[in-house]
Amino acid sequence: MEFAELLPYLGWIIAGAFLLGGGGILASVHTTRLKIKNGYPLEGMWGQSLKPSSDAQTAERVSLLTQENAQLRAELGSLKDRLNNVERIVTDSGFQLTHEIERLREGTEKVQ
Repeated sequence: MEFAELLPYLGWIIAGAFLLGGGGILASVHTTRLKIKNGYPLEGMWGQSLKPSSDAQTAERVSLLTQENAQLRAELGSLKDRLNNVERIVTDSGFQLTHEIERLREGTEKVQ
């Protein structure tokens, strides 16, 4: 095939090249967007990590957040236990109280 035969299709070839390049750029932007959205570290041109950067301050912050998380989980566990006790007291005493009232009513009906 000679160049003269490709000349009528030159516009389509150039448009296809631009479309392919634009698609590659959009795919790269979309991949970076998904990494940011899902918390994956971003990498620079040579593979070095850009975000999140890891330094002493960040490590200390993670340590403090981990400790706070453990404290909050322990507090949540104790609150769940207390709530279970309150539910048991409310439901059991209400059930027993109803039966006690019914027993007293039956006793007064027999006396009359």
